[in-house]
Amino acid sequence: MKTNFKANFKPQQLLFLAIPLAVGALAALLIRNSLPLYQQYTHPPLAPPAWLFPIVWTILYVLMGISSCLVSVSISPQRKSALSLFALQLFLNFLWPIVFFNFQSPLFALLILLLLWYTVFQMIQAFYLIFPLAGLLQIPYLLWLSFAVYLNLGIFFLNH
Repeated sequence: MKTNFKANFKPQQLLFLAIPLAVGALAALLIRNSLPLYQQYTHPPLAPPAWLFPIVWTILYVLMGISSCLVSVSISPQRKSALSLFALQLFLNFLWPIVFFNFQSPLFALLILLLLWYTVFQMIQAFYLIFPLAGLLQIPYLLWLSFAVYLNLGIFFLNH
């Protein structure tokens, strides 16, 4: 049976676990002074309490790290393109809260979020082809992004 994985896992591959958490922490640090703005918005129905967001995002960043680590040890020829999608989605993920909170632009943030959703969808497909579990671990992320689109769109329409 042919495998797409190397037998020797290297400790530096643990960076794939740390990178999404670091990106999320940096984004949180950069928007922390703008977070009270979120409370001032009229929210759509089903909007969760603000304290839930860091918990959910931490879980999602851990899942991103696990998935990217699994793909990083693959010997699949699609590994580099899959990890490029991972890097792109992580950049868009970093950009969204800055545009939404710091620039106070829910419409432009929504456009970024839609591009992020599409990129994550593509990443899930690429990860799944390399290692199915890596793709499946990203489904909660895509579902949360779908919910985020609903929230972002609701905030835009209810406040502008």
